[in-house]
Amino acid sequence: MQKNGAIALAFNALVVAFVLAPLAIVCLVAFTPGSTLSIPTTEFSLRWFRAVFAHSDFMQAFRNSLWLAFCAASIASCLAVPAAIAITRYRFPGRDVLNGLFLSPLMIPHLVLGVALLRFFALMGTTGSFGWLILAHVVVITPYVMRLVIGALVGFDRSIEHAALSLGASRATVFFKVTLPLILPGVSGGWLLAFINSFDELTMSIFITAPSTVTLPVRMYMYATESIDPMMAAISALVIALTAVTMLLLDRVYGLDRVLVGQK
Repeated sequence: MQKNGAIALAFNALVVAFVLAPLAIVCLVAFTPGSTLSIPTTEFSLRWFRAVFAHSDFMQAFRNSLWLAFCAASIASCLAVPAAIAITRYRFPGRDVLNGLFLSPLMIPHLVLGVALLRFFALMGTTGSFGWLILAHVVVITPYVMRLVIGALVGFDRSIEHAALSLGASRATVFFKVTLPLILPGVSGGWLLAFINSFDELTMSIFITAPSTVTLPVRMYMYATESIDPMMAAISALVIALTAVTMLLLDRVYGLDRVLVGQK
């Protein structure tokens, strides 16, 4: 196997450093003991992390984001699994239209979705409802689950299902005892990816949240418009850590190479 040369390795190192440097700087600034955005040089402090946990608005927004991401990812998974099975295994009128409908949020800018959903919720008289906010996030994150579930179903050996059916198992039993366990890495990986995207969603959420349903990214945006201090860096560092842990879990469960480049 041909090895990368010194120039290629140096170029890759520079690209990685260019991507990670802003994140590293934000995490360093979060430990500053001062009141301005500056990298600590003499001592490190947890002052601003304590300030985050003492700030009730941020803690409530964090809980809203966690609950919203959990509910939206779970509902999206429940919708994506049967839709992916139908699209992968059956031929029926409107199949391509259904597939395009489920994947269309990937092609529509979230700004456009936010404005459209705001208008729709206003006409329905449900502006500010947490349930409708969940529905809006489900629309955005369902394609991520579908992509992984379809990838898990492609090349699926259905002879195992046929054997179970021939032995007297019902279709429900075959699904829950045979099919679902075999595609579970794709389902769980899709759920985690959907959770991350829902938790980090800002562009659309800022149009349809209410004071009682403000998410963490929206709260951070609102706070940043008023003042920027190291507490924003502390919150960002916590979000970076949460996302990194979730991505690590995704890599362990499904494999990031399969998520990013579609390998099986």
